[in-house]
Amino acid sequence: MGKRIDIDNLVMELVMNDNVVEKKKIAKKISDIAYKKGIYPSSIHEFYMARGKGELSPNFTVPAINLRVLTYDLARAIFRVAKKKDTGAFIFEIAKSEMAYTNQPAVEYTAVCLAAAIKEGWSGPIFVQGDHFQVNPKNFNSNPDKEIESIKDLIVHAIEAGFYNIDIDSSTLVDLSKPSVKKQQELNYRVCARLTNFIRQIQPRGIEVSVGGEIGEVGHQNSTIEDLKAFMDGYKDRLRKGRQGISKISVQTGTSHGGVVLPDGTIAKVKLDFDTLKGLSKAAREDYSLAGAVQHGASTLPSEAFGKFPEVGTAEVHLATEFQNMVYESKHFPAELKSRIYKWLKDTQGAERKPDQTEEQFLYSTRKKALGPFKKDIMGLPAETRGAIAKEIEARFEFLFDKLNTGNTRQAVSKYVTLKRVISRKSASKEIEIDEEGAD
Repeated sequence: MGKRIDIDNLVMELVMNDNVVEKKKIAKKISDIAYKKGIYPSSIHEFYMARGKGELSPNFTVPAINLRVLTYDLARAIFRVAKKKDTGAFIFEIAKSEMAYTNQPAVEYTAVCLAAAIKEGWSGPIFVQGDHFQVNPKNFNSNPDKEIESIKDLIVHAIEAGFYNIDIDSSTLVDLSKPSVKKQQELNYRVCARLTNFIRQIQPRGIEVSVGGEIGEVGHQNSTIEDLKAFMDGYKDRLRKGRQGISKISVQTGTSHGGVVLPDGTIAKVKLDFDTLKGLSKAAREDYSLAGAVQHGASTLPSEAFGKFPEVGTAEVHLATEFQNMVYESKHFPAELKSRIYKWLKDTQGAERKPDQTEEQFLYSTRKKALGPFKKDIMGLPAETRGAIAKEIEARFEFLFDKLNTGNTRQAVSKYVTLKRVISRKSASKEIEIDEEGAD
């Protein structure tokens, strides 16, 4: 009889280990167990394409959830809700910036989500997404090729780790000073197409990675139908012949990441432009056969807003900061640990404090940066404490799944999503470089 593997212990070994080689070995053990249990990292591309073709009703919105802290415990809570609601359309995601400040490399993030699926008796596809694989405009302006190479490296590592859903964010290159909308969007669609072509070259055989584009940087000017048309027409012209393009488009409708913090530390109410979101989603589906528009920066919106997303045909909504806030504010989160974290923030992040910020605003805006340095302390809390915090947030996940109308989507996901076991392979970087020449 084989030795019984304790998945909880494997997760703790993975999360607490700083050695990248050892991390990969532990992650491989977890993924092997997941495959045996019928759990597959997958792409949501075909499901989204079916929606874009009108084969699925647009009356639900897929939640894409960024787990910055207590990833294992919160992922388990999500799987519990998904099983209860018979939901298959939900995504675990993490942004390029979040991987750094939470100290969660791609290989760890995927493995922890798989471990949560194993623990909760899930089977079928799970979607892990690279959120905001963002081009830095300053770096791009000084050395565009170097900046593009850095994004390509990130993509390679992400796909190798099982991120078969990637959101390219080159909206940072939109230049509103240009005389026409097409010129404003030009760098954005050129770079997005170039990176899409690259993804198609290196994606595993049998998997069409779901790629997202973005036409308006979150926190800036609201997007328009004209922006969408300029981006999509230019983007399609730049795609290699016969290659699949993006499956969804992120837009700006009035939100900001993390919300706007008032002097007392509370979040200002945001007026989100649902008419813009409805029009963009409709145009994305009808004119370009995409799943629809994607809403970023949504978790800090008022509760009554979430039921509107499926009403206006929003394809996907990104949720992050609220869950981090709920961890910090939980009655189960140790006061002593929170005090140490806040002292560390004051001692090390003081240079980030703006002259007009209150202490509450400063701590709220910087406390995400403590999640990496204090990851082991937080994960080292007793299982009962972590479980109690997760239980509180589980109720919020259930509320969101209900409002986004994701229930009973598991069968449709199974119909369209291909389950494919991927054998890891070394990237043929030389071959990729040669094939990439002239892509622009």
